[in-house]
Amino acid sequence: MWNPGFATPETQPARLHGWHRAFCIYSEHYRGTPQKPGLILGLLPGGACRGLAHRLSRNGYDAVRRYLRKREIDNDGVYREEVRPIQLQDGRTVQALVYLADRQHRQFAGKLPPARAAALVRRGRGATGTNLAYLRNTISHLGELGLTDRVLEDLARRAGLSDAVARP
Repeated sequence: MWNPGFATPETQPARLHGWHRAFCIYSEHYRGTPQKPGLILGLLPGGACRGLAHRLSRNGYDAVRRYLRKREIDNDGVYREEVRPIQLQDGRTVQALVYLADRQHRQFAGKLPPARAAALVRRGRGATGTNLAYLRNTISHLGELGLTDRVLEDLARRAGLSDAVARP
């Protein structure tokens, strides 16, 4: 969300109904290693997820999809690519490419006890940096969008990132 990795002619807030954001996937590459996995976000059934939708130009769609498949699926294969309806902030409903947590994948962590999740985030470090930075960046970007996620904020506090949490 905060690092799409591709150019987009338009980005706007959106909501994906029926799915919610959760730290539910062990990261053995980007934010951890096989010996010391981190924990990354995935979309799980239930609730709703607010975030960003990136519109793509028609002639750039195939290249972006290849890039996203390589980044989100080819490395660890922990996501399933699907097209789902999302509601844009302007009220329109459009079809969007989304990446859902693959609950059958060996790296699927599911709902971990909060202390265990915090320990994984605290120690995770992989090819793209620390798990703490990933959590901090996610909370920060959500804040820039005017969004808060109490579950992520609780995880941040438990992991020692109380400065990353919005003040009431």
